[in-house]
Amino acid sequence: MATQLQRSRKIAFARQGGTCYYCGLRIWLKGQSGPSPLRCTAEHLKPRSAGGGDEPSNIVAACLHCNSTRHKRKRPPEPERYRTEVRRRVERGAW
Repeated sequence: MATQLQRSRKIAFARQGGTCYYCGLRIWLKGQSGPSPLRCTAEHLKPRSAGGGDEPSNIVAACLHCNSTRHKRKRPPEPERYRTEVRRRVERGAW
């Protein structure tokens, strides 16, 4: 039985047309195959620590690379700010 987070991730994946919220590249769900950094993960727009939940409105689909790179920072940027930064870097071919 799938958890609420897993269901929300699948909904986000479909809503985004199978692309990463941050970089816009094609990502894949469990059961499919592809490069590990492009595996679909669930990203909370409002963190659980700040009261965010696992409902679909708070979850976006992000590739493992973008999600983990954002959270490696001491102070992860807000999702929209990070998305703008990543898209700019993708356009320059620097991502």
